[in-house]
Amino acid sequence: MEVIVLKNVVLLALPGVTPFEFGVICEVFGIDRSDMGGPTFDFTIATAEPGPVRTSLGYDMIIDADLSAAASADLIAVPAHAIGPVDERYLEVIRAAAARGAWVLSVCSGAFALAQAGVLDGRRATTHWMHADRLAAEYPATEVDPDVLFVEDGNIVTSAGTAAGIDAALHIVRVELGASATNVIARRMVVPPQRDGGQSQYIQSPVAPVFADSFATVTDWMLENIAQELTVDQLARKALMSSRTFARRFRADMGTTPSAWLNRQRIIRAQQLLEETDASLETVAQETGFGTASVMRHHFLKVLQTTPTAYRRAFCVRQPA
Repeated sequence: MEVIVLKNVVLLALPGVTPFEFGVICEVFGIDRSDMGGPTFDFTIATAEPGPVRTSLGYDMIIDADLSAAASADLIAVPAHAIGPVDERYLEVIRAAAARGAWVLSVCSGAFALAQAGVLDGRRATTHWMHADRLAAEYPATEVDPDVLFVEDGNIVTSAGTAAGIDAALHIVRVELGASATNVIARRMVVPPQRDGGQSQYIQSPVAPVFADSFATVTDWMLENIAQELTVDQLARKALMSSRTFARRFRADMGTTPSAWLNRQRIIRAQQLLEETDASLETVAQETGFGTASVMRHHFLKVLQTTPTAYRRAFCVRQPA
């Protein structure tokens, strides 16, 4: 297989395409963010028969490019679409991309097109939970996991419904281009915090969450002093509240405890340092408030199910050839 460096992205517009999932791919890969220091992709929307393509909502999109645009794509994206037989021309594009080592990404029911193409045989995959049983029944050679946001198996990435496509797309950007590029896209999109739920992938919120207004000053201060040992009493004084009131209101407004929120931000910052610097594990642990490498390792194993060393090896920023 060739070594793929993510630049050329082709989004397939299949008949019955769903607008939201289609828009997710356009939002991540189709916008020029170079003015913010972000990546710019050669982005093309292609279809088998150029012209009107009917969406799931009953209106048409006019697509000019045919499938020849996909021949040299570094990433082929297949959004959700009406489940059913897929035109063989799309399946050939998917097979060819998978065979040459390009990324192949599906969002929601787009996994059915990948399964029809045969690229999910012997692989682990996911789709929207509503369709998971059907995918598993119709394609028994595929191991379907209905409990995750996305699955990366080799160069094939399948995602669950709706916003999980954002998680999967940003994951590919992160693997290929590193944390900085991902952060620019995520900030522009105002991506919410990574959802918890026992996910085993290395998918964390690439930027700090959108804060409740009442805690913006405190959370900003927490991020600025993340290397320090911060107590609830300190944070409460900063918020001009009693410790008990602060803890109760923080959980109500932010959806988690102050310590859990801070721990997640420390992990996010540690991920970025591991990806972008050669700093030792002890240095990263000190700069992110974990104190020691062993404590940081404990939290990585608990949250990401991997070690800092393994994370760095998998996600260090690649230098252009």
